[in-house]
Amino acid sequence: MSRLLMMCAQYSNCPKGYTSCLPHSFSLPLTSNEHLFCSVVLIDHGSVTVSSRSRKIRQTPFLCIMCDSFVDCPPLGLESMRVHDSQIRASSTLRTGLGPHRGRLNIQSGIEDGDMYDGAWCARHEDKNQWLEVDAVHLTKFTGVILQGRNSIWSWDMVETYKVQLSNDSYKWQTCMNGTQEAIFQGNLNTETPVLALLPVPTVARYIRINPQTWYSNGTICLRAEILGCRVKDPTDIYASEEDRVSNDNLDFRHHNYKDMRTLMKSVNDECPNITRIYTIGRSYMGLKLYVMEISDNPGKHELGEPEFRYVAGMHGNEVLGRELVLNLMQYLCQQFKEGNERIVRLITETRIHLLPSMNPDGYEVAYEKGSELAGWADGRFSYEGIDLNHNFPDLNNIMWNAQEKALEKSQDTSKVPNHYIPMPEYYTNEDAMVAPVTRAVINWMEEIPFVLSANLHGGELVVTYPYDCTRDWAPKEDTPTADNAFFRWLATVYASTNLVMSNPDRRICHYEDFQRHNNIINGGAWHTVPGSMNDFSYLHTNCFEVTVELSCDKFPHASELPVEWENNKESLLVYMEQVHRGIKGVIRDKQTKKGIADAIIKVDDHEHDIRSAEGGDYWRLLNPGEYKIIVWAVGYFPSMRRCTVGMEPRATICDITLTKTPAEVLKQIRARGGKVPQDVQLRVRALRLKKLRASTKVLNQRRESQRLSRHSSKARAAARKA
Repeated sequence: MSRLLMMCAQYSNCPKGYTSCLPHSFSLPLTSNEHLFCSVVLIDHGSVTVSSRSRKIRQTPFLCIMCDSFVDCPPLGLESMRVHDSQIRASSTLRTGLGPHRGRLNIQSGIEDGDMYDGAWCARHEDKNQWLEVDAVHLTKFTGVILQGRNSIWSWDMVETYKVQLSNDSYKWQTCMNGTQEAIFQGNLNTETPVLALLPVPTVARYIRINPQTWYSNGTICLRAEILGCRVKDPTDIYASEEDRVSNDNLDFRHHNYKDMRTLMKSVNDECPNITRIYTIGRSYMGLKLYVMEISDNPGKHELGEPEFRYVAGMHGNEVLGRELVLNLMQYLCQQFKEGNERIVRLITETRIHLLPSMNPDGYEVAYEKGSELAGWADGRFSYEGIDLNHNFPDLNNIMWNAQEKALEKSQDTSKVPNHYIPMPEYYTNEDAMVAPVTRAVINWMEEIPFVLSANLHGGELVVTYPYDCTRDWAPKEDTPTADNAFFRWLATVYASTNLVMSNPDRRICHYEDFQRHNNIINGGAWHTVPGSMNDFSYLHTNCFEVTVELSCDKFPHASELPVEWENNKESLLVYMEQVHRGIKGVIRDKQTKKGIADAIIKVDDHEHDIRSAEGGDYWRLLNPGEYKIIVWAVGYFPSMRRCTVGMEPRATICDITLTKTPAEVLKQIRARGGKVPQDVQLRVRALRLKKLRASTKVLNQRRESQRLSRHSSKARAAARKA
């Protein structure tokens, strides 16, 4: 607890609410996470004098002072797009694509300079009279400015120092003071690292200007910015009723580091022990566990015929909104199940749900350490070893496409080329393969559970992408559809059309791509090629269909925006999970023993993508409404065919199939004629590669654990010597 003694001159004409200025000395207690500031509001007349042990503010016209304790104010929302383009003005503009609407923190430019979507606001003139102005609409206690240079692969432009000016009417301006002199704030030393400058005295006004004073000598005046400020109650504000939309759900809306995340997950498990289970699938390079929350009416067990669903968040550690949404989702499902919400009860009763909030905990901790506005565009994106996890899965696309091309060259039937359950390449299973521990853990997880549907939650854009992510022939971008393109488009549309921001026709683009032209969905390869993506691997190596959801323009939204983001995504998260019950499902059984047959191949006629039955013989094939011819085959059995119809109802059609074993006599006859008995070689190779991957992973994990213990022991010895 600290105390700060302040003197404040009384001024009777200060606005209502600014009455803390007393004609005598007084002191205020402060908690450890607060700072005492004098807030300054601009008025038309009068003057006051304020002094303290740590600073002096000279007698200044047009100021009223309110001394109060101050907790960090949130961003106005330039990065998150809460600030509309019409609220941003500038003294001049180099060209349209470098207009004031582009002066938003972390905004990204296209590859080509000179288009409509460049990476900053840039002034036409290089002098000290240039400014970027933001209208907060309401009276706001401004506390700080965050600055970046221009995002460009061709240019190097940034502001090195600047002044801040404030106004209530955008005509009369007061320069921010530092004691008796105009404050000069430090800008950028490079173009990408955000730099925070706190105002010496938080000041109440409506308008704020950033006034560059010096800039990079070989560049020009360009900047991207975010403004920090708290809205002030103003009885004269005609827009006062326009408060920010908040959530009515009683959820923990804040950012959770590793420790906080574990605590929250345990609290959900304690609150709903009958429908939740926490388990781990592995560790990160730094030893942080990958925690998963299972939500089911029978947790810990796969129930015959019940589909498995997963959400994965935090693949890129600095894209944190997905992490918080998944944590919110597990709280919400628990609460609503207890309250008897019929929709949630049905979902949990009929689905086994798995929620992985942080696939890249090492990266997240890096971003969390810097904070929501200061992590920049890439800090924490990669794993500890510097790996982009969305390029770290085996590239099975090109293995399949190359096999198809070889078949064509030999005039062979390409339908005989495996289109599912494709084994990972052998090099990928080696100890020295550049495969992150978390990637290995997720692959093993995919193998252990027969997932049907998944979504990979990212950030930095507003769009839903669907496979394939990798293009043929290494084209930079090219529409590359799967055999299930129609259903993938349906999945993407389900999420995008129910997301409150994506479905808003008046929203502006995040950076330089207008995804609204595509109804906020796009084929991954048509956006940009991503070899080794988790989506493509999931589709080609397992039965699971997966899309990527880019949740927001802002990769690391401020905690104050989390309630709104939850409301934006809540319905989308729920309705997407419900799609796991579309198509057909059933059990493949032995006609004689009635036992389920594992690894039976389920082929849909005219669809060049097959799936396999799970260990108990159950299967799920996601399909759009229509009539389908289903052919099932398994080693040692005669093939079987059945027609199944998928209706418009949001529930799967039951399509059980029985197989008859091939008699031993028939097999003998085939061998006698010199024929070959069909064997599932692909399945055997796949299992062998997985076994080798698990073995190499075990060796690497033991090696890292030994190194970690050694480092810990060394630190302990060093601490003991100092003591």
